[in-house]
Amino acid sequence: MTPDQTFAKYVAGNIAGIGADRDFLGLSNIWVRECIRHNYAQNFTWLGRPIIQVPQDTYAIQELIWRVKPDLVIETGIAHGGSLILSASMLALIDYCEAMERGTPLDPRAGGRKVIGVDIDIRPHNRAGIAAHPLARKIEMIEGSSIDDGIVARIRGEAARAETVMVFLDSNHTHDHVLSELELYAPMVSQGSYVVVWDTGVEDLPAGMCADRPWGKGDNPKTAVWDYLRRLDNDPRHGDDGERLRFEIDKVLEHKLAITAAPDGFLRRL
Repeated sequence: MTPDQTFAKYVAGNIAGIGADRDFLGLSNIWVRECIRHNYAQNFTWLGRPIIQVPQDTYAIQELIWRVKPDLVIETGIAHGGSLILSASMLALIDYCEAMERGTPLDPRAGGRKVIGVDIDIRPHNRAGIAAHPLARKIEMIEGSSIDDGIVARIRGEAARAETVMVFLDSNHTHDHVLSELELYAPMVSQGSYVVVWDTGVEDLPAGMCADRPWGKGDNPKTAVWDYLRRLDNDPRHGDDGERLRFEIDKVLEHKLAITAAPDGFLRRL
């Protein structure tokens, strides 16, 4: 066994220990609940743009994109654009590393990998901030509903031209909307890649914490994930690649993070 393999085995044991420690995970859940009271996730930026993610989830995005190396990342929900910038920066870094491996110069004007972000309301100051960013060339923004037939068809066309696709769902957090997004976007995800459903943790919050929102306990992204996975078991579907759709919840990643806004939300396509 190589030193790297030995360390990987050691880390796997650490993560398994976290997953088996109900008290530690319970403390993490309490921390997530309490941090919401302080709007903690809104306090961070990625390369200058507010990202509105807890840092552990930002780290998870980095790991997933580097591991999978998608050609296209699809994100529903844009807000201030930090998540788009994070995805674009990782894709640019992969492009750069591959150019270095080939020994060829990287042309920043070339197409390469890209991010598509869709939001029902892209506010002018956010659009301007994203468009002014050095990574804007790798980002396409679409204004409108993520479940609009025309928008989905447009994005599906882009996905059909990509070899590997990853999806992040972070728009309207009601059960029905997220379930519709899963039905529409999960088939675009490549085998071995992920659809990540953010804010599944709403289901674990005390009743009433989302009283000012149209979602809450029993009606949120996690209930949509559970419903979608049941549907796949009871009524098999096929991806856009023609292969059967099968997803598993990546509990190893979730336990590694311990603190995440997406419990049961990291779905890896098998």
